[in-house]
Formats: sequence, C-alpha cells, structure tokens
Amino acid sequence: MNFSNWFTPSLPHPGVSTGLEWIESNQPPLISHSPVDGKMIGAVTPSAKLEYERAMQAAAKAFSSWRMIPAPKRGEIVRQFGDAFRRNKQQLGELVSYEMGKSLQEGLGEVQEMIDICDFAVGLSRQLHGLTMHSERPGHRMYEQYHPLGIVGIISAFNFPVAVWSWNSMLAWVCGDVCVWKPSEKTPLCAIACQKIIAEVLEKNNLPEGISVLVNGGREVGEWLAADNRIPLLSATGSTRMGKQVASVVGARLGRTLLELGGNNAIIITAEADLDIAIRGALFGAVGTAGQRCTTTRRLIIHESVYEKVKEKLVAAYKQIRIGDPLNSNNLMGPLIDKAAVAQYLNAIEQCKKAGGQFIVEGGVLEGEAYKSGCYVKPCIAEVKHDLPIVHHETFAPILYLIRYQKFEEAIAIQNEVPQGLSSSIMTLNIREAEQFLSAAGSDCGIANVNIGTSGAEIGGAFGGEKETGGGRESGSDAWKIYMRRQTNTINYSNEIPLAQGIKFDL
Repeated sequence: MNFSNWFTPSLPHPGVSTGLEWIESNQPPLISHSPVDGKMIGAVTPSAKLEYERAMQAAAKAFSSWRMIPAPKRGEIVRQFGDAFRRNKQQLGELVSYEMGKSLQEGLGEVQEMIDICDFAVGLSRQLHGLTMHSERPGHRMYEQYHPLGIVGIISAFNFPVAVWSWNSMLAWVCGDVCVWKPSEKTPLCAIACQKIIAEVLEKNNLPEGISVLVNGGREVGEWLAADNRIPLLSATGSTRMGKQVASVVGARLGRTLLELGGNNAIIITAEADLDIAIRGALFGAVGTAGQRCTTTRRLIIHESVYEKVKEKLVAAYKQIRIGDPLNSNNLMGPLIDKAAVAQYLNAIEQCKKAGGQFIVEGGVLEGEAYKSGCYVKPCIAEVKHDLPIVHHETFAPILYLIRYQKFEEAIAIQNEVPQGLSSSIMTLNIREAEQFLSAAGSDCGIANVNIGTSGAEIGGAFGGEKETGGGRESGSDAWKIYMRRQTNTINYSNEIPLAQGIKFDL
C-alpha cells in the first residue's frame, strides 16, 4: 500500500494544520504502528501549546468571514468535500483499515459515511430554518432564527477515525462554524489524509486558513480544548471516564458539550423471533470491528424457550468466522487496536470466569506468523447471570454474554439495568412486543431497533444515547441545532411601543 500522496512513512509529518499551512513542532513524534502486521506506517509531530495557539488564532480569524457566507454557498463547499472523498474512497478506506484494523469493507463503509453526511449537509444548508410566531402586541412580529456558533472542537476516537469527525464537521461547516479537530493519537495518519483532502478544496475556492484545523497530540490537547473559552461547543467521542472529565471542565466555563460515550448494547431475542435474522444480526453486532464499536452487541437476552437453539446456532456460526488481515476480503474480523486492548480483553475474560461465567466459545490470543502483531484475538461467548459486574462494564472487545429470561418485562429490565444507554434491539415477529419495546416503558436507549442489530446506524437519524452514553446527538434529524445559537427577534412596525403582558409605564 502506498500512501505517499498524504505522508512519507520515513519522515515525521507535522501534526498541526490550519488548512493550507502545516505547522512544525519540536515535540517527540507520535508513531503509528498498524495492528494488522505491527509495522510502522508513519509518524506525526504532536502539538505543543504554541502551535495550538497559532491554530486557534487562525480558526477565530476564519470564523469572522466564513459565518457571513450564505449557508447554501457553504453547502456548495461541502458538496466539493464529498466529491473529493469519492475520488479518494478506495485509498482512504485502505488507510482506515490498515491503521485501525477494521475489515476493508468496513473501512470503505466508513468513507461512504463521510460521503453520505456531505450529501446530507448539502441539503441541510438550504433548510436551517427558524420559526415565526404571533405576538400578543399589535403591530409586532416575532420570529426565531439560528446563527453560527463559532469554533467547534472535535475529539474523535480510534474506532471510527474519520467518520465521526465528518458527522460533526460537515454539519458545523454548513451551519457557519469552523472546526478544530483532535483525532485519536492511535490513528493520526487517517486525520492527516482527511486534512489534505479538505485543504485541496479550500485552496481551490480561495477560502481562508482556519476553517478546518487539525491538532494532533495526546490527552493534553483534549484538556486545552475543554478549557478554552473560545470554543463554545466541544464534541467528544470516547470512554465514559473521558466524557465526565470533559463535561466537568467545559461545564465549569458554561460551554456546551456533545458527548458520545460508552455503550453496553443488548439484543432481546423473544420466543417469537425469526432466529435466522436474529443470529445474523447478533453475529455482526458482536464481532464487527472486532467488538470495538460503541454500538457493538455485548449482551444477548434470550427467552428460555429458544435459548438452547440460539446457543447452538451461535456456536456453529462462530466456528465460521475467519480472522486475519482485514485487507483480505475473505476475512471477517481483524485485530484489536493494540496490545493494551488485548490486555483488557484477557482481563475481562478472567473476571467473567472468576464470577462464575461459563464460556461456550473460548477466547484467547491468536499466535503464528499471520498474527505476529499480537493484536488478534478469538471472539468468545459466555453464559452469565445478568447482574455480574463485568457484564455491566463495557469491554471494547469481541466478548458476547448470553442471558436467559422468562417474562418479557424481565427482559426489558435486564436490558435497561446497565449504566450505559446507547443502542438496543429486539428480535420478534410479535407486534405487541415490538411496540412495547419502543414505548416509554421499553428500551431506555437513544437507539432502539426491531429485527436489526445494534450497530450500523444510518446518517439520516440522530445518533447518540442516554445515561452514561452522554446524551449527545450527532449526524441526522435536527442534530444541526447544537452547532448553532438560537435568537428570538421581535420587530415593532407600529407607531406605539406597548409592553408585553399589558404592563403600563407611561410618563
């Protein structure tokens, strides 16, 4: 694979960009090793505080002009971003797969998500509508409108190194905001590639530096973003622990946060489920991206009447999972992101066994020349009691817990008892069960599906969850509103100046 049009593998690439300018720093480089084969892909020099300040100044300056460009014109620029991603889809998808470790089909799918959100944002650029309402005062008109918010900070995670950034940035850009992006330090080269693709479009259109800012670095960059009063909105994707820290700092300065945090997602399989659909949905949900999606299926809550049959089908299906180089289309599952993730996976298995969990498909680390990076693991299945502590904890790995239930209300309670609230599904052909699952007394998650799995959200709907998932909403529907500030306007076109509520204040 050759990514030389974006970076030179043997030379550290500057990790800070204001769009067209790449800013050098003297920091020790971040080296990116592929979990696929353990080889070094490239390196970037992270930001120090001086480079961060230069980047923020460029963003602030760009906002003053970008916000005054009509929204449909901003949409035209985003349309060009989408076309640029189309031209680079194959190569960028390969880079995502190689640097992160997901299958090539998933890497290409992630780039397609970027293209799709560009298309969505282009249409949205002509629909940033407010409201008009009747005033109680004669000769007055009232309405609401939305204005650009300012600089939007974006902290993204390694598991979707490009898509989640695009969900935020494309909407923020058509809304008139500028963006400062801190990508995961585990996947910095995907961010370098995206910034270069964006920069070509900005340069072609003679747009100012600072509309798209990239700041690579570790935890300290995230801390700078959270504490920076110039950033009215910080969107952060990652662990619940990280999200709580971000929310505390941003909240202390009365800023806004958009948080997409942990998930502990379940599929309820009822006695009236189509088991073929249920098994397919559970299989991809549990092992897709090697269990490293926030929407990964981690729990199957199965009615006792079909429990043994589901277990039998799952065990047979797991025997067919091909694990290896994710760039080989014959393989269904690639590696975990790094050896630290492998250690967490092994620790979770050990905790489950100590608490009485019974593994019907054993886990472990794969060995051999094909797995020399040390990051390949076996997807595993354990029969557990629903209240084990490890079952309530999100482990970012392909570990699936099977839980038996008797009554439908019991299944709902088990589904909702974990602290996370991102995605959920029910497999049933019974319309009453489906509707109850979707009712106010049903799933407490931000996403609730019927007869599909927990992962694979479309960009047209708002994405996000409740409880320790953070409450944020990204992507479709009316998620655009968080990137703007709302203003209520009253116009008096009469010859009088009456006060509201009939108050008299005559001299």
